[in-house]
Amino acid sequence: MAKKIVIANQKGGVGKTTTAINLSASVAAAEFRTLLIDIDPQANSTSGIGIDKYDKTVYNVLVGLNSAKESIINSYMPFLDILPSNINLVGAEVELVSLENREHLLKNALQEVEEKYDFIFIDCPPSLGLLTLNALVAADSVLIPVQCEYFALEGLGQLLNTINIVKKSFNPELSIEGVLLTMFDKRLRLSQQVVDEVKKYFGEKVFETVINRNVKLSEAPSYAKPVILYDATSVGAQNYMSLAYELLERNNLKLNAVKEKE
Repeated sequence: MAKKIVIANQKGGVGKTTTAINLSASVAAAEFRTLLIDIDPQANSTSGIGIDKYDKTVYNVLVGLNSAKESIINSYMPFLDILPSNINLVGAEVELVSLENREHLLKNALQEVEEKYDFIFIDCPPSLGLLTLNALVAADSVLIPVQCEYFALEGLGQLLNTINIVKKSFNPELSIEGVLLTMFDKRLRLSQQVVDEVKKYFGEKVFETVINRNVKLSEAPSYAKPVILYDATSVGAQNYMSLAYELLERNNLKLNAVKEKE
């Protein structure tokens, strides 16, 4: 059964989609069967993973036009599949409101495919609307990216409140997978202050791995590749492989390379 992890923060520009693309690619590179679901109407995870020709999307799945199985696409990485998004998803919030059991649409749709994967990552829009709610109801845990900038903790209270509401009303097993510090710049004292503040607030939930500001990480999406395929030696690629390893350890799993040595 797949571990389903939502990558969410209603604040834009925190590295949410960058994390969705690169963490899923890094886990797939470790040969764990991985599905990336793009439930953001901007569809940046879809284009960032190199998918540009497709007929069926997560929109079709949510409104019942196609099954998840029919809509999943194999990426150019052997262990990475994607359930793509496109601009049609913009109107989905309005359309879904009238549907019965509307909060459980994604959860129900994934039941036929989740046995096939070790991890399912869900990239959410930068809002706390019905699409994000569907992701939270379907998930086992939430990974929260927080940028190392001045307003880092702004709005996090609202996200945590939403997570608690979802736990009480729809998904009592939902937990926080971890808090990921992104866009760290070691030249700035502010970055370290934000790290200290976030660790004081979230304690052990904060990942040891910190994602540094990195040019290659910013360039990779324009080449429609995860950074490990664009430049595997870059700081960004090393950061996300380190994060993948830490995530696997937290879930009592090990990289296949480590398994083979034992």
